[in-house]
Amino acid sequence: MADIINLNKARKAKARVDKSAQAAENRARFGRTRAQKQADGAETAKVTRLLDESKRD
Repeated sequence: MADIINLNKARKAKARVDKSAQAAENRARFGRTRAQKQADGAETAKVTRLLDESKRD
């Protein structure tokens, strides 16, 4: 026979897990130093410039 669960507790537990996952994603996305952000921006600009220079007319 199946285990009986409290749906309210299950819903809240799932919400806690989802919130924790979102917090981890936000830490990875926004929790960087200014130098890291500038380095990423410079790398993106370099790649974009390289691709633009490689285009044929």
